[in-house]
Amino acid sequence: MSTFTIFLALIVVVAFLLIVVVMVQNPKGGGLSSSFGGGGTQQLGGVKKTTDFLDKSTWTLATLLLVLILLSNVAINRGSENIDSKALDPDATTSQPLPAVPTDAGTTTLPEATTATDSAQ
Repeated sequence: MSTFTIFLALIVVVAFLLIVVVMVQNPKGGGLSSSFGGGGTQQLGGVKKTTDFLDKSTWTLATLLLVLILLSNVAINRGSENIDSKALDPDATTSQPLPAVPTDAGTTTLPEATTATDSAQ
């Protein structure tokens, strides 16, 4: 198993946990804290502590997700060959066909290819 695959699995797990934590939160003060104790006076941890825990876990998971995504970029296997741009290589040639040009007689002719020495003269 490659390093990138491990990072990918961790990213999926952290993203799923982040979704669960965000979905549990309720912006009106209910959410997870109102489900404990049936709404009575006996609540597990209280509203304030549950909100603080969910808020801290959201920020922690979001930061962890960002760090894992950035680190996974380092772990991508790019191969051992040196890939440079062909636009920077003056010796690189491209073989692209020239477009056909219609003539007055209805036939199609190919334009003559010009080279850099032809245009300089």
